[in-house]
Amino acid sequence: MQFAKRLEPLQFNVFADMDRAKTQARAAGQNVIDLSLGSSDLPAAAHITDAIAHSLSDSSTHGYLLFNGTKSFREAAAIWYEKKFGISVNPETEVLPLIGSQEGTAHLPLAVLNPGDFALLLDPGYPSHAGGVHLAGGQIYPMPLLAENAFLPIFEDIPTAVLAESKMMVLSYPHNPTTAIAPVAFFEKAVAFCREHRLVLVHDFPYVDLVFDDRNSLIEAEFGNEEEYRKLMAPSIFQADRDKSVAIEFFTLSKSYSMGGFRVGYAIGNSELIAALRQVKAAVDFNQYRGILNGAISALTGPQDTVRTSVETFRKRRDAFVNALQGIGWQVPVPAATMYVWAKLPEPWAQDSVKFCTQLVQSTGVAASPGAGFGKSGEGYVRFALVESPAILEAAVRKIAEFLN
Repeated sequence: MQFAKRLEPLQFNVFADMDRAKTQARAAGQNVIDLSLGSSDLPAAAHITDAIAHSLSDSSTHGYLLFNGTKSFREAAAIWYEKKFGISVNPETEVLPLIGSQEGTAHLPLAVLNPGDFALLLDPGYPSHAGGVHLAGGQIYPMPLLAENAFLPIFEDIPTAVLAESKMMVLSYPHNPTTAIAPVAFFEKAVAFCREHRLVLVHDFPYVDLVFDDRNSLIEAEFGNEEEYRKLMAPSIFQADRDKSVAIEFFTLSKSYSMGGFRVGYAIGNSELIAALRQVKAAVDFNQYRGILNGAISALTGPQDTVRTSVETFRKRRDAFVNALQGIGWQVPVPAATMYVWAKLPEPWAQDSVKFCTQLVQSTGVAASPGAGFGKSGEGYVRFALVESPAILEAAVRKIAEFLN
């Protein structure tokens, strides 16, 4: 049987490969501590699941849900965004519901790229960003992210010939996997660059709330001024592109509200980009079950204390895991955001992250994600997801120490 050539670049997937390695480890009798997948182990809040449960008995929620039926959700997303960032959003023309933000990042290239066009992607970066470009027949120019540059791309290094054939740039900060945060000044530079070169600017923003600045617990008490409060948050791309001239931003409820399995996200952005993505979406699917969107509305409009609790939970896990790694002599930077630790591999593993992760899970049951799975510039690193309790994370480090020794 013959398949389309567009599948060829999709054969290597970091999550699928590690899933096979974990399965083999379990079959061999290992008790797996899975730190390879950034799927929150925390429960969704009761007011969210109650809204979904209540919807089940309402037969009016059981049919297909078209765009006009998502109005309440789009309005809730617009209100949430304006409250957080102080920038107004039109829910009719500037918001689009998505079946998880990954649907948007994977499908947008179909609306923007012609076959052969370049997309400028972060390297390392989230795998679905590249997957969408491949499916659209586009080419990828990887923008290396190096520690010495604070894991920010250097736009001046992009070849002129590549820029001439480029149609879009994809950014994502706070960044998976490096955990880096980009300041507003960087976004302002990115917006100006994309305007100059007529590029669509995509910002994938799943970790909007997962910022661990140690001042966060004091921010609200210290700053009554909302503008001062916003300066300490992870910035939105529209703080640099306030008229939404070139940008689109993707949000998910998977991280902030622990709703990964419900597959609910949305895009906010330039009305023409929203309309184009909506055309692609209409050809592929309807929306998810209305009850899920009712739960999402409850998340966005309801009490936000569970978000703060989740952030504090991941901060405590970060501290426990980093302290434990440093205690065995593995020096890693303390991440300022996300739910990951991005660790530079020690010798002799520094240039073979796949081998390290494969042998680690086989030998100890501890599963992590190889940096090479996120792009060429990710080689030499490993990503640990903080999706277990501090006690289990510390137990994982003890196993890692045995493996390294």
